Amino acid sequence: MAESAFYKQVFENNRKWIAEKKAIDKDYFTRLAQGQKPEILYIGCSDSRATAEELMGAGPGQVFVHRNIANIVGSSDLNALSVVNFAIGTLHVKHVVVCGHYGCGGVKAAMVAKDMGLLNPWLRHVRDVYRLHREELGRITDEEQRYRRLVELNVEEQCINVIKTAVLQKSYLRNRTPTVHGWVFDMHTGELMDLRFDFPGKLEEVRQIYDLGSEL
Repeated sequence: MAESAFYKQVFENNRKWIAEKKAIDKDYFTRLAQGQKPEILYIGCSDSRATAEELMGAGPGQVFVHRNIANIVGSSDLNALSVVNFAIGTLHVKHVVVCGHYGCGGVKAAMVAKDMGLLNPWLRHVRDVYRLHREELGRITDEEQRYRRLVELNVEEQCINVIKTAVLQKSYLRNRTPTVHGWVFDMHTGELMDLRFDFPGKLEEVRQIYDLGSEL
């Protein structure tokens, strides 16, 4: 099988990167291997154009990252839930960020009345968000603006899904950390925007039904 030019270049790029790091700090990799203590758990989209560390200007060890199509935190997704549990319960992150992006292909696909095959169960998470907010979205006549708003609403609903977890509720009730945030990245401008997700209000609202920390 023929390898692409970029694929062949990857390992050469890696060797150059190692040399550059060691030229600046000969102990760089020694310290890197000693462990991690990130402040932020970042849950974002798998889109190759929006890499978490780059858009935040973050260095190694500062951000624990989980990515999937349309930045979903599904109740049956053991991958995402395991990341949330480890980040909060073991790494003791101070912030959990769900970050969507305008131009998200997963959100766009969920807006189309079409059989997507294997993607159907996954896109149902976003379609459920659309169903929950159909009145607001229905009032937006411009399709592009409706699309952008669904990106934002999807972020907010995934933040709520993080709050529904026992590990988040117990940690916050015990230590007042972590805080959950909703962000959106704009591909057209490079801007990272804080949606000002009402974490205290949503925590109180969620715990009226999904209370998993009352025994504390």
